Amino acid sequence: MDLQFYGANCLTITHKGTRLVIDDNLAELGAKSIHKQDDVLLFTSAHPLADAKLIFDSPGEYETADISIIGIDARLHLDEEGKKNGTIFKIIADDLNILFTGNIYPGLNDNQLERIGAVDVLVVPVGGNGYTLDPIGAQKIIKIVEPKLIIPTHFDYPGIKYPVPQQTLENALKELGVEASQRLAKLRLKEDELPEVSQLYVLDVSS
Repeated sequence: MDLQFYGANCLTITHKGTRLVIDDNLAELGAKSIHKQDDVLLFTSAHPLADAKLIFDSPGEYETADISIIGIDARLHLDEEGKKNGTIFKIIADDLNILFTGNIYPGLNDNQLERIGAVDVLVVPVGGNGYTLDPIGAQKIIKIVEPKLIIPTHFDYPGIKYPVPQQTLENALKELGVEASQRLAKLRLKEDELPEVSQLYVLDVSS
């Protein structure tokens, strides 16, 4: 299973010929959309219609090929109190559990945690400024889900024009108090190669 990062909260998971694309709203942020017609798209918040094989953008339990997807409703940073316009996604394949929080607020409650269960890889935004989780909010989620790998997303990057300025990855990592164990162009995940102690990996933005 391979993970690649494209900026903002957009990542791809490629597994046995199936490619999942998570949060490809890059065109809305001044960058280039990456999804293709044969991809399976997941969106953690509202999005315009897209041309793709399948689109999941709401809570529920889904299957595609041999990949299980669990969508859990969540409040977004820009939601009014009582609203839940976001979806947290947990992806399960080859006994690996990957959690994409999206721009949730303020964190995870007991009901969400019960549905999430075990997490091997946590993909979490760190840009803050009232638009998404800041490093303090991300750290709270890291402590409660205890992932083996942490991948930070949604930080300042050239060519991506956020509605609200995001802090740099360097500053976010300082606030997290965590140093990157590895910096990779692509992450190849295997269950038997996960670290025993939680580590943070930085994925370079792919072009």
